[in-house]
Amino acid sequence: MDSNMSKYSTLLTLEPLGISPPHILPVFMFGTLTYCAILFFNITLLLTIALNQKLHKPMHILLFNMQINDIVGASALFPQIMTSMLSQNTSITYSACYVQAFLIHLYGNGSFLILTAMAYDRYIAICCPLKYHTLMSTNNLLKIIIMLWTIDFTVIGLLLGLSYRQEICSTRIVDPFCNNPSLLKLICGDIRLNNYYGLSLTALQHVLTLVVMLFTYIQILITCVSKRQSDAKRKAIQTCGTHLVVYLCAEFIALFVIISHRFENVSQYLRGAFATSFMVFPPFLNPLIYGLKTKEIRQNITFLFNKKISQS
Repeated sequence: MDSNMSKYSTLLTLEPLGISPPHILPVFMFGTLTYCAILFFNITLLLTIALNQKLHKPMHILLFNMQINDIVGASALFPQIMTSMLSQNTSITYSACYVQAFLIHLYGNGSFLILTAMAYDRYIAICCPLKYHTLMSTNNLLKIIIMLWTIDFTVIGLLLGLSYRQEICSTRIVDPFCNNPSLLKLICGDIRLNNYYGLSLTALQHVLTLVVMLFTYIQILITCVSKRQSDAKRKAIQTCGTHLVVYLCAEFIALFVIISHRFENVSQYLRGAFATSFMVFPPFLNPLIYGLKTKEIRQNITFLFNKKISQS
């Protein structure tokens, strides 16, 4: 690549979605409606929690952070991919590609961190109820949230920063959106440090979150079963089941996408479908699973809409 050329304004070519022309408009409309639904559900939940003092509880505050994270993830994907689909232009500048990759990885890493914090909150609430208000005080909750976002920004910043200034010999992104594995394939030089850091980060994070999840779920089940109360057992199954399904789905998709980049014979369309689903389904389903399923939040959402209708 010409050294006089500004690398940061260089146009990269994203992998097309492979949608036939007659289907572009229907898919575009469906994608736009999906993005609008994601924004509507998440913003509604954000406003409900923010405007109601009774919902300023640790679990709801962590849920508030999850909705912010989901909006970041969906917004990093949908506007770019919908615009590319409609215009049939898959070009993106090098700098814009890195911004998108940063936001996408920030969302993915943040999802696991927030789910882990939510599991810890439920563990304290069910297994140590007398210590709950002390361990999950406002100050401690604030420290947890600051720690989550600090870890998220630092880890992902280092991950993307290692390769940002390196020379590139290709302009083809092998996915329909930008991510770190695709960007690494553009680099001419030695990327062993990037791979070591990325793999170590992935292994450490997934092992730690899995250990925390298993420990909290097992302790919750043991505590509730030992109480021999049907309502306690139901609460344990509901709490563990919801978190476990969301966590395992995210874990499976993330690991598949990461591993698939190591094998050239994996279909790029299959990899792209899995990666895209990670940024579509959680942001769409999380407000429904954690919001509307919670009686207290559901009642406040209904009250909020009724209040708006009565004032109009």
